[in-house]
Amino acid sequence: MDPVIVVGAGPVGLAMALALARHEVPSIVLDQGSGVCPEGPRSTVLGADTTAFLERLGYLRAASDAARWERLTVWRRRQQVLERDLTDHPVLHLPQHRLQRGLRDAATATGLIQLVPHSRVEEIDQDRDGVSVRSRHPQDGTDTWWRASHLVGCDGARSAVRKLLGIRFPGRPAVDRHAIATVRVDLPFPGEARLHREPPWRGDREASARPLPDGLWRLDWRLPLGRPVPSEPVDPHATWPGLVTGDTLLTRVKSTLTGWCGQLPRYELLAAADHTAQQRLAARFRSGRCFLAGDAAHLHGALGMQNLADGLRDVDNLAWRLAVAWHLPPISGGSQSGGSLLDGYEAERRGAVGARLRAVDQAMPLLRPLRGWQQTRRSLLTGSFRKHAPLLTDGLLGTGRFGGAPAYPAAPSGVPGRVGAVPVQRGPGRGTALSEQLPATAPGVLVPDLPVVTTEGAPDQLYARLGATFLLLLVAPGTAVWSAERWMGAGLMPRLAEVAAALPVPTEVLITEEYPGAGAHTVLLVRPDGHLVGITQGCQAEDLLALADRARGGPTPLAGAEQSA
Repeated sequence: MDPVIVVGAGPVGLAMALALARHEVPSIVLDQGSGVCPEGPRSTVLGADTTAFLERLGYLRAASDAARWERLTVWRRRQQVLERDLTDHPVLHLPQHRLQRGLRDAATATGLIQLVPHSRVEEIDQDRDGVSVRSRHPQDGTDTWWRASHLVGCDGARSAVRKLLGIRFPGRPAVDRHAIATVRVDLPFPGEARLHREPPWRGDREASARPLPDGLWRLDWRLPLGRPVPSEPVDPHATWPGLVTGDTLLTRVKSTLTGWCGQLPRYELLAAADHTAQQRLAARFRSGRCFLAGDAAHLHGALGMQNLADGLRDVDNLAWRLAVAWHLPPISGGSQSGGSLLDGYEAERRGAVGARLRAVDQAMPLLRPLRGWQQTRRSLLTGSFRKHAPLLTDGLLGTGRFGGAPAYPAAPSGVPGRVGAVPVQRGPGRGTALSEQLPATAPGVLVPDLPVVTTEGAPDQLYARLGATFLLLLVAPGTAVWSAERWMGAGLMPRLAEVAAALPVPTEVLITEEYPGAGAHTVLLVRPDGHLVGITQGCQAEDLLALADRARGGPTPLAGAEQSA
């Protein structure tokens, strides 16, 4: 069986290769660059689900590579209008180059990933059995042909894969623009992320400070959109000449630090750039055996949203599907089948990201004040900014409508038209179902991280067991006080082990003392990406088999349907 080709060796591309390797699927990573990740001002926020996902892939340096925020505050002029205590809600903020280097180290350590630098994709040719890719060395012009079972384009906003597949990338070319700087400085609010609207010093509409590790801070200033606005997708972190000069940036740094500290402290400016937030969504995430993920599939970033977090969720959703299809036995003619299993990736992920973009469009008028006396008067009289300030924290923290883990509630299988169809709700900033808004027993939610026990009696966390197989989770209060030898042969366990072995997907059995909203002897079927397929009361073999069939796209496509070309 041919490997999977991943185009792009950024964080999303490397995560895709590592996720496939966890399923014992080999991959070839074609990278147009040299593989060296230079330091810069780009950074990312990791929530609990994305942190756990990266740890499963082998990136174990999150705690040392990142700063952990203790609180987030929102200010307007000289007044604090909101504070969120993050002590019990871990948020990690790390430079993106550290994340990329950590993932590259993990990829190098596995024998299932071949990293190929200086390989620009020039041609893609699909047939019923696989994908042929021609790459060119950008310096000597040498062409190389590669053969793959599937291809995943993780090659960024200006994706060559997307263009070669002829997939449109419509949207808004500029929604927000920020100047960004990485500064080494001691600020009087250690461990605090701060967003300051209309600060008392003159010249800035909005400034923010977010702590990074090693005494560094990321400073952001919201800028006017300006002109020209490009019609084609651009690197969202590329500098637009003439908008932020060295002098104006230094003026901003000095005035902001003086405003927060009372006087200009000692500081060291390490890196700076412009950031342009675009709203774009690929018309398709799949074309035959080829897929898009990350910046190649969607761009957002207004209101502090984290596009990288959604790129990692793309990977988590797609990798297990590709692995199931890759490990299927060949059907007549030698090709593999995937059916609606692979279609479910686009249905779920495009629906979830599209809902986020709609939420931003609905919230932007509330959070980006109009110019002039009328808006100022309305803010002062109604307190509208204070009312809507919590929406700003959702983007910065990766929670809520702008950043929380989505649910895929229509059905667990991912069939277009049914699965992943996200109902649009009325009201500002709404438009998608979130796992945090639904009961933990609702199909499609991201399950909570809980203490579990394996069938060998070893304690672990639920998130640590995700990724490689489906999970059958039995709620069995009191199990922890007994040795595994006692309960493995008692109660539901023998039958549950038989059912797990008979399911059409690789499945591991786990036990937990309790699960929110589920009583004793409840059995939950969980996908490799942590989303709940469904539950049964007791070990109902036929019901669990039906749930597993739906999760993998149904028995008919997997038994003999041809892969669409």
